[in-house]
Amino acid sequence: MRKRSIFFLTIACFALTLFALTLRPLAAPATVQTPDPKVARGEYLVKIMACNDCHTPWKVGPQGPEPDMTRMLSGHPEDMVMPPMTLTNGPWGWAGAVTNTAFVGAWGVSFTANLTPDPETGLGKWNEDTFIRALRTGRHEGQGRPILPPMPYPMYRQATDDDLRAVFAYLRSIPPIRNRVPQPIDPPESN
Repeated sequence: MRKRSIFFLTIACFALTLFALTLRPLAAPATVQTPDPKVARGEYLVKIMACNDCHTPWKVGPQGPEPDMTRMLSGHPEDMVMPPMTLTNGPWGWAGAVTNTAFVGAWGVSFTANLTPDPETGLGKWNEDTFIRALRTGRHEGQGRPILPPMPYPMYRQATDDDLRAVFAYLRSIPPIRNRVPQPIDPPESN
């Protein structure tokens, strides 16, 4: 009789456990985030095309100068005013800011653009065609002022439309950073 009681007690506990489990809300099924292949391709291209080298302000880290990824692809810092600089004729043809986001040379002073999707200070209002046209023509928004050195658009213009679309898709996927980059400064008039 005792064995029978233990058996029924075990069955009752098992049944109660199953019943309790049915009352518990089911956990949402685990979802695996698979990146958009176009965005993943764009991220890869941005990394190998060295976009962070100029469009992400640099800082001094434990190993020396490195991109400040908290400001990833946000361009020249708006609060960093560059003092005037003139290069004389000689072996030095250009110079760069410590942040690697401002450059001076025969073209004047250029500042790297904010590539984040911020609608007011970055590429947030651009569309894919505008982006591709800018890189193909070497003109801001594909029709404005020239894109200045050291931006290697003559090399990047050789990329396929699909690769440029992927780069743009990736740039649209990163966090927007509000950072109004200064306008380029024309070179001084020569006498």
